Amino acid sequence: MRIHHLNCGSLRKVPPLGGEGPPEAMAGRRATVCHCLLIETDADGLVLVDTGLGTADRHDPEGALGADWVAYAEPARDPEESALRQIVRLGYAPGDVRHIVLTHLHRDHTGGLPDFPHARVHVHPAEYGAVTDPGHPHHRHSLDRFMPAHRAHGPLLTPAVPDEDTAWFGFPGVARPRGLAGELLLVPLPGHSAGHAGVALRDDAGQWLLHAGDAYMYHGEIERTPPLSHPVFVPIQHGAQTDAETRVTTLDRLRALHRDHGDRVTVFSAHDPWEFARFAPRADS
Repeated sequence: MRIHHLNCGSLRKVPPLGGEGPPEAMAGRRATVCHCLLIETDADGLVLVDTGLGTADRHDPEGALGADWVAYAEPARDPEESALRQIVRLGYAPGDVRHIVLTHLHRDHTGGLPDFPHARVHVHPAEYGAVTDPGHPHHRHSLDRFMPAHRAHGPLLTPAVPDEDTAWFGFPGVARPRGLAGELLLVPLPGHSAGHAGVALRDDAGQWLLHAGDAYMYHGEIERTPPLSHPVFVPIQHGAQTDAETRVTTLDRLRALHRDHGDRVTVFSAHDPWEFARFAPRADS
């Protein structure tokens, strides 16, 4: 298994906070990222974790993403950042992406779905229920953020299968994407969306990666004591969350995971550019 860390959508630039890392690494503002994973597997073909913004989002951002969101997020319009173009540059065809695993169904995570119309799209069953069941208490909130342009092609949205026998590092409610042979799990990290989940995968060396999506947005929230939030990201979290108390509880659990199991689990989020640079050091430097 080979794992590629991709930025599939540069968004508005954010300033560094004082005291974070060496001056040369933190100098100047950096563009917020859409941190996605491309996983090369023998049994399952290419697996994409989150999609960032797609090619059509860059052609008509206001129409695909919403004018208000575009005005605030300031997405870059470079189509070369799309997962589709990056995958082609790696020597693959779009059809080689057989599975897409999503942390949740917000626009900056689903924009690439139309670029891979034949891929099966896996989400945690709680997220699937919220967006498909009109009677769900968070249905309208969930559907409003799953943009029509990203679902017009009828993506093969598939709820993962609950695994009642697995409590991943104490996190209950884990689910497994259907039909995937590799060790990949959807770990509930609720609060940001109704069924928000992290994507956990174990590499060939036995170490775990946890893509925590939008459960936090700045590394200081889980790495610093006391926790340090970035003021640019705080209003975004507050505006998007479905349950503030649950989101804070999730954040506390991630902080404990990083503290107690950091030697076995590497946690990262979807949008922190300094965090992304640890995996792709040439990016945004």
